[in-house]
Amino acid sequence: MDITNLSAAKLLDLLNKKQISSVDIASAYLNRIESLDDKIKAFIHLDPEDVLKKAEKLKDSDSKLKGLPIAIKDNFCVKGQLTTCASNILAGFKPPYSATVIEKLENDGALIMGKVNMDEFAFGSSCETSCYGPTHNPWNLDCAPGGSSGGSAASVAARLAPWALGSDTGGSIRQPASLCGIVGLKPTYGLVSRYGLIAFASSLDQIGPFTQDITDSALLMNIISGHDPKDSTSVNTKTLDYLAGLNADIKGLKIGIPKEYFIEGIDSDVRDKVEQAIEIFKKAGAIVEPISLPHTEYAVATYYIVAPSEASSNLARFDGVQYGLRVKDGEKVNDSALIDMYMKTRGKGFGAEAKRRILLGTYALSSGYYDAYYLKALKVRTKITDDFNQAFKKYDCIITPTSPTKAFKLNEKTNDPLAMYLSDIFTISANLSGIPAISIPCGFTQDNLPVGLQILGKAFDEQMLFKVGHAYQQLTDWHTRVPEGCK
Repeated sequence: MDITNLSAAKLLDLLNKKQISSVDIASAYLNRIESLDDKIKAFIHLDPEDVLKKAEKLKDSDSKLKGLPIAIKDNFCVKGQLTTCASNILAGFKPPYSATVIEKLENDGALIMGKVNMDEFAFGSSCETSCYGPTHNPWNLDCAPGGSSGGSAASVAARLAPWALGSDTGGSIRQPASLCGIVGLKPTYGLVSRYGLIAFASSLDQIGPFTQDITDSALLMNIISGHDPKDSTSVNTKTLDYLAGLNADIKGLKIGIPKEYFIEGIDSDVRDKVEQAIEIFKKAGAIVEPISLPHTEYAVATYYIVAPSEASSNLARFDGVQYGLRVKDGEKVNDSALIDMYMKTRGKGFGAEAKRRILLGTYALSSGYYDAYYLKALKVRTKITDDFNQAFKKYDCIITPTSPTKAFKLNEKTNDPLAMYLSDIFTISANLSGIPAISIPCGFTQDNLPVGLQILGKAFDEQMLFKVGHAYQQLTDWHTRVPEGCK
């Protein structure tokens, strides 16, 4: 039995029955990483010796997770471990504290396995802007895994880890989950604490799980969700058991299919697979009807004003003064040694995409342009939210493609920022409105690349997403497929 092909829930069952140990599991995944990750390049900070030591300590634990390993995106603070956001400007940075979600996982006996690759500061949709180089898609090594959480998605798809954590600001969990053929959830804004997540855009960022199936996603949400007084945006809401109700019948469920998400230019294979998935829901007894979300067309433009504006503010703290990269040598830019250090550190530390977004955001927030751009974007954001609110008065959930395309080739879009930005055209609206959304595998293209189906629900109704997704997975086997080179 290859335990690395088992879901987290099945591994946990074996741990509870004492049929395997945390050391067995850690060793199996480390061996798999050693044999496969030189091609995939998902992990960027990994200490195998330390992992085995931690696994040994957790071997006889009576904790909930009993040493089950998890991969972590490199923008989560983990005390004493390198946390760089895949950026040179945070070279060598080791946080003095851990993110709330990391503390929750460790308190429940999870083994923090290592850090996985990402687009620099989560700026990207392909995992190519990392200072460590790109991660490769396990289904086709010539293709991108999606981003920004490309390392998280690739590590789960290649079975280098049973599950992983990522962050989603405009689709950074769902889009790579779609391109890598796994499950990726963006929870409702405020449901999972962002304390200790290095911020990209504070009103959009949300932490969520990458898993093989819906059951694992619900299991991980039971651990990481909940109110946190250290996060001012954390919502003090009722604690739910997301595993409850997974097997509920979806007969009579009302599903809306927005016409704006089946646009000209969508990959024909993607459209076909999503339409086939919709037919499966119909056969299961769901009521499926077309709807309109009229302000969808403004989502990308709105997002690329709001997100860079918040990013330019959040990234102002990376200046070389207290941590990370510090550049002092060379000619002075002006008479101030301090300003000279700031400019050279930020000039050398940030990559091209980070600089682009800082400039876009600073411009949108500058005097004379704030009202014309940022304030107007906030008003359109409200209109997009209103579209969803109206739709959910009648429908239980909304189904769309996750991404308009299958996985694209590495370097295919790196010189065309607009084409890259449009990769998130179907995922951005959920972040702008704060609602939960999940991507699940729904088939493969003719050249054997995964296609993702996106399910969107009303705020704090993750249980609906899990119920609908689980029903689909009981009728299909797409989520059980493993990339050929990773079997």
